[in-house]
Amino acid sequence: MTLFEQYAAHVDHALNALVTLGTLPADLDRSNVTVEPPRDATHGDISTNAAMVLAKPAGTNPRALAEALSVELAKVASVTAVEIAGPGFLNLRLDASAWLEELRAMATSGDDYGRSHVGDGKSVNLEYVSANPTGPMHMGHCRGAVVGDALAKLLEFAGYRVIREYYINDAGGQVDVLARSAHLRYREALGETIEIAEGLYPGDYLIPVGQQLAKRFGAQYVAAPEHEWLALFRKAAVAEMMEMIKADLALLGIHHDLFSSEAELHEAGKADVAEKELRARGLVYDGELEKPKGKEIEDWEPVTLPLFRSTQFGDDQDRPIKKSNGSWTYFGADLAYHFQKSQGVDAMIDIWGADHAGTVKRIKAAVNALTGGKVDFDVKLVQMVRLLRGGEPVKMSKRSGSFVTLAEVIEEVGKDVVRFTMLTRKADAQMDFDFAKVVEASKDNPVFYVQYAHARISSTMRKAELEGLGPDGTHIALLGDAEIGLIREAANFPRIVEAAAKSGEPHRIAFYLNDLAAAFHAYWNLGNDQPDKRFILAQNPDMTGARLFMAQNIGQVLRNGLRLMGVEAAYNM
Repeated sequence: MTLFEQYAAHVDHALNALVTLGTLPADLDRSNVTVEPPRDATHGDISTNAAMVLAKPAGTNPRALAEALSVELAKVASVTAVEIAGPGFLNLRLDASAWLEELRAMATSGDDYGRSHVGDGKSVNLEYVSANPTGPMHMGHCRGAVVGDALAKLLEFAGYRVIREYYINDAGGQVDVLARSAHLRYREALGETIEIAEGLYPGDYLIPVGQQLAKRFGAQYVAAPEHEWLALFRKAAVAEMMEMIKADLALLGIHHDLFSSEAELHEAGKADVAEKELRARGLVYDGELEKPKGKEIEDWEPVTLPLFRSTQFGDDQDRPIKKSNGSWTYFGADLAYHFQKSQGVDAMIDIWGADHAGTVKRIKAAVNALTGGKVDFDVKLVQMVRLLRGGEPVKMSKRSGSFVTLAEVIEEVGKDVVRFTMLTRKADAQMDFDFAKVVEASKDNPVFYVQYAHARISSTMRKAELEGLGPDGTHIALLGDAEIGLIREAANFPRIVEAAAKSGEPHRIAFYLNDLAAAFHAYWNLGNDQPDKRFILAQNPDMTGARLFMAQNIGQVLRNGLRLMGVEAAYNM
């Protein structure tokens, strides 16, 4: 049990005492009671809103309830003072021993410090990346890939069972274009001089695919009509592209548990099952699609299509799930896919590009209808990354074949820099990735700043070892206010993990690590002006051991946080 969990229990015990005294009714909902650090550290160590949120349902005054609650909380041995702030917030000041016990808990828990059971073993299907299988990964895919993978690690650390899924969009027109592009490279591999027509994929990454097809089929399909080879080449090309994509993702340390094919979903009739279910619930009907607004189309004629009642959920018009030729729309295919994967899980999360924002409401409504509201479903939107080099935009275009691949970026700056940088802003906020800035050795670069904190700790440990000294928790009572302030920051980690998991926001871990690194560097710098504040004091081995014990566990918390981001801690810089 972490420190904040302990004091949440103390608050709960104090509320129970007030129930026994008749001050509070027994059946109050306490789910909105929080126990957390105050926004201003000068106000104390622990803050609770218990009196504020319970006063109204209890039919009493918040400040009066706060006064009664403060009497009970003052009985807790480690609480040195209880102060009422504003209309009824309670701020607790703790004895240093409470923080020193938490420091020992960090040492005892080690790699598991911060691990939570808030997930309670619930299963979550997390779908991320799902780039069209038409070429290698580029930086347009990178942010969603990292956010999704970090979220998977975070949820597992918080007690959820996570299924990492990649949805292969292999049923649309883009894979027919891929097949035609591969056929062109196939003819090239057999000695023909080719010219890549506009609209085909011109990238060199298809040359090996053409060579494989030439080796496999010889000249059998060089002059054959398209209908004889299109499906065959489509399947072969998609398979090759997926192997390429998996290899690119592996460079980022990303591996999925499940790969689902859109084409196979349709072949299995899953889309028809979803449509039948929605019709039975009155959410799909046959109706005429409205004429496009603001456009004059001379040959436009009304057509009857199966429509989803998305206007019931805030959309401006009902949306078709099939096209006039009977093929499924993207929206219709998504319905079937989500219906299929909702079977046997407690929750689903999709990581989407921000350009799909307009679809979120209706797909969430449809999934809610299909699952009867029994499966939680959330969509996390991720903004694109603007790639810069020395402040100048780097152009990338899959169709031109001149895009910057993910592999190229990782080769230049490294996996850890890429992953950390992708999490330095909230996922739905715009982001710039400048090759120069992400490797800059300055406090303005959070990647460097956090890694440098861990490297400093590691360097200190090596230096101490050479002097015959090391971490020792025996004398940590010698630690003073400056050290307690640093321990307080580290002790926030379990609370941050839980909040980040509940909100599905892995960037909170990066923000927290930056704060912890700043606190560590600030403490380190005290020793520049005050020699008695340095970690290694040859003349005082007891204090040295205590400070090294603290540093060792600050390093542990940094590593635990970096591991959730999929980033290796630096030991030398």
